[in-house]
Amino acid sequence: MLRDKRIRIITGHYGSGKTEFSVNYAIKLAESGRKTAIADLDIVNPYFRSREKKAQMERLGIRVVAPEGQFINADVPALSPVIYTLLQDESYEAVLDVGGDTVGARVLGRYFEYLKHGGYDMFIVVNANRPNTGSPGAVARYIEGIERSARVPATGLVNNTHMLRDTTVEDVLRGQKVVEEVSRMKDLPVKYISAVERVAKELPEGLTGRIFPVKMYMRPEWL
Repeated sequence: MLRDKRIRIITGHYGSGKTEFSVNYAIKLAESGRKTAIADLDIVNPYFRSREKKAQMERLGIRVVAPEGQFINADVPALSPVIYTLLQDESYEAVLDVGGDTVGARVLGRYFEYLKHGGYDMFIVVNANRPNTGSPGAVARYIEGIERSARVPATGLVNNTHMLRDTTVEDVLRGQKVVEEVSRMKDLPVKYISAVERVAKELPEGLTGRIFPVKMYMRPEWL
């Protein structure tokens, strides 16, 4: 994880768990001793935004960049100018949590000048249990749409196939087959295999990608 590019763009289709992955990723960076910031660039989906965990992340020393005041929960295209600081200040390890469709990814066009030379990673989070990303072909088409909208290419894949707290090892392994086929189709590496800690401990060795145990920060116990 520490070898990833300084700017990490994380996106995925609705229900992929990309915000959960983003928050876990930022927390792991901070726990490793890195100066970390996370920017909430999701202007499309008003649910499960990383900004909802601002207080918890700030207690860990993570800088959280998101709309403030009356716009904190607004479903409007409001982006903080501080994002430019994160893109330029190389002392930060930056995580950008981006909306998971072609409209959401379009916000990256604003920052194209900072990304066009390749100083970033863009990870596509895939949940193969979702109907729109349930097959390699569907995932490949989804990635192509995101890349056209964002104007920058993806650099890696994250298998986050899940059923929330009912996720099984079989879910993850089925998703792994989908993601590995996409990897071959799109010539993209499988960077991470994300799973709740209980399942991550049971995954077999030898899978393509690093096993990435996650906590469920975005979902309360009752949900």
